[in-house]
Amino acid sequence: MIKSAILRQLGYSVSENSLTQVQKVIDNTKEFDYVQKHLIALHDTLKPRLSFVALSSSKDYFKIKNEAKGEEMVKSTNELIQKWSKKYKIDIEKVPNKETYYILGKSA
Repeated sequence: MIKSAILRQLGYSVSENSLTQVQKVIDNTKEFDYVQKHLIALHDTLKPRLSFVALSSSKDYFKIKNEAKGEEMVKSTNELIQKWSKKYKIDIEKVPNKETYYILGKSA
């Protein structure tokens, strides 16, 4: 998948800055070629839950933002994210005190 396609599918406009940022994220993601196969599917699955995959502004990672409404929906969305991580053997890291996860890459 090319960088501009990833950006568009995640809802970003394509610019020199966004292309540079996504390249840094790709370079920092362990075995990105494997991860990319599951990234957009997760993004699409999360949309109805008001959640999404995005580029982190503070670290060179993709991040998963859980913005679901209501305690039960937040909980079930977090469970969905954890199941996705285990099913596809992709390491994620929870951001303390937030419903956000960094996508680190394929598990070793």
